Amino acid sequence: MTFRRLAPAFSAAVLVVAACGGAQPQPGAAPATAVPPPAPVLPVPTERQMRWQERELIGFAHFGVNTFTDREWGEGKEDPKIFNPSALDARQWARACKDGGLRMIILTAKHHDGFCLWPSAYTDHSVKSSPWRDGKGDVVREVAEACRAEGLDFGTYLSPWDRHEPAYGDSPKYNEHYLKQLTELMTKYGTISEVWFDGACGEGPNGKKQVYDFDAFWGTVRTLQPGACMFSDVGPDVRWVGNENGTAKDPNWSTLHKAKMGLGKPNKSQTTGDLDGADWIPAEADVSIRPGWFYHAKEDDKVKSLQKLVDIYYNSVGQNSVLLLNIPPDRRGLFHENDVKRLRELREAIAADFPKDLAKGKAATADNVRGGAAAYGAARAVDGDAATYWATDDGVLAAALEVDLGAPTAFNRVVIQEHIRLGQRVKAFAVEAWDGQAWKEIGRGKTIGYKRILRIPDVTAQKERLNNEDARGCPTISNVGVYCSERN
Repeated sequence: MTFRRLAPAFSAAVLVVAACGGAQPQPGAAPATAVPPPAPVLPVPTERQMRWQERELIGFAHFGVNTFTDREWGEGKEDPKIFNPSALDARQWARACKDGGLRMIILTAKHHDGFCLWPSAYTDHSVKSSPWRDGKGDVVREVAEACRAEGLDFGTYLSPWDRHEPAYGDSPKYNEHYLKQLTELMTKYGTISEVWFDGACGEGPNGKKQVYDFDAFWGTVRTLQPGACMFSDVGPDVRWVGNENGTAKDPNWSTLHKAKMGLGKPNKSQTTGDLDGADWIPAEADVSIRPGWFYHAKEDDKVKSLQKLVDIYYNSVGQNSVLLLNIPPDRRGLFHENDVKRLRELREAIAADFPKDLAKGKAATADNVRGGAAAYGAARAVDGDAATYWATDDGVLAAALEVDLGAPTAFNRVVIQEHIRLGQRVKAFAVEAWDGQAWKEIGRGKTIGYKRILRIPDVTAQKERLNNEDARGCPTISNVGVYCSERN
């Protein structure tokens, strides 16, 4: 996936906002109260963006001729006959991802080498020219069906750069070719939940640079798969986080000034977002479980350590991003045993870090409540219901919420979430613990967004307080969770 050189979900135990039993309000619905809800602070996420954000952790599968040439980038001259996985089992991929807490697999249906993992009608450079399944196989279909069977969502990556296609560099002709292949993927494989693009662009066989028609590409997806989120450097739905380390920074705004950015032009805003951005384009943090994006046998003992992956989780999902973790299938067409083991360990480690929300259902108070209405009271931030939230009066941008844990309690994790259906608001916050005599600051940050996780030194306190110090509008906090990691 090193195209940047050219151009730039866990289990219920982890999801602290899982709804309690009983009838739930519709997403974004106002609580039953005479006090009106806060007006949205624009922009706000679409429903497809909310579904994307709530997945939290998703998988990437880089697979193709590079798997068999031991390269990261193919040249487009590879003989399709080299593609011949001996034991391809997409259900094994899906089971491993599900066991690791991932909620979707995005497949590299075509990488820069132009080899298609489905029998495209518009090129012979595909699985239909390989000996695999006697030329009658379709990796895209097998992975899509495996995802559905295991309850995972499915996405595709179709590289705009194509080093094999002769039309590449003749911009109108190649764009037409690309749209035909994109249409195949969007119409033949059921629901597509995410479509991955990038800005990689090299010269074509004719020596001319290709000019991509992204408006047409994106319009085709919107028409054929309206529920799919689209990723590129700058959207239209999801943006690149600005590195391939799987890490986001603080601040991390889900808002962006898209008009001020361009594909292939790295910008600080890709990492931080823009505080006053006009577009809702949250960050996706991509990283591979191995040093490379495609499988290389020499990297079997170089799978990232469990601690490294846990750190990546905290610095992506815990920093208001979605983590996109690549697991490259090997030449058998299987996820390697080392990768599968590490995925399972990752899920278990994160579950152990969030065994029980110690704040859920506990007494909570706030120094300001919107209209004095219980529907917006502090208790709404500790009720375990993602649809409810504590809110302040309009114009009250700094306010505190206090949770009484009932007795001196040990904890070392704090999870905070905003009700982002009404916009991302908080610009500065601090977390404090009552030591019996005074409040002691134990953590602070700038943005919160969908989810912010603070790892803090072990502390024992009966009370914990969230101080919202500044915001773009009255704070709307849907969750304040407190946990004691079993691994510390």
